[in-house]
Amino acid sequence: MKLKLFAFLACAGLATAALAADVSYRADIQPLFKAQCMDCHGDDSPSLADFLQAPEKFKKDKQGPRLGSYGELLQLIGWPDAGAFMRRLDNGANTPNKKPGNMYRNLGETEALRSANLNLIKAWVGEGAWNLNAWQKDGDVPAVSKEQLDRLKLKY
Repeated sequence: MKLKLFAFLACAGLATAALAADVSYRADIQPLFKAQCMDCHGDDSPSLADFLQAPEKFKKDKQGPRLGSYGELLQLIGWPDAGAFMRRLDNGANTPNKKPGNMYRNLGETEALRSANLNLIKAWVGEGAWNLNAWQKDGDVPAVSKEQLDRLKLKY
């Protein structure tokens, strides 16, 4: 019995590692974002620079920064708005108040689907790379470290 349990756990671990290695923007993340995010982050949305100039104006119109390309998405993960992507999509497990980010609810219709989509995104971001830190310290949000940035995978 113990041998069977060990074999199952070993295979599950290998499957998780294989999943993480195989997740890519084009095959997995882009279709997910097209299905779940483009109503507010599509081609008609402002660039990140424009959004940061007048966020309240765009939020009123239910528009976030444009996320229609790999490069636009990377701006919210690495630079210039490091961690914004993770802060918005986090399920609350990584926040002091345990509240999910304001965009977590958009990852799916059910908690199971949101959780599955978040796990897919986390696998794409990279093992140990999911962090909520900003490019520069911002109030209670610490600055992202070089070590944290080095963990990012973000396979195209």
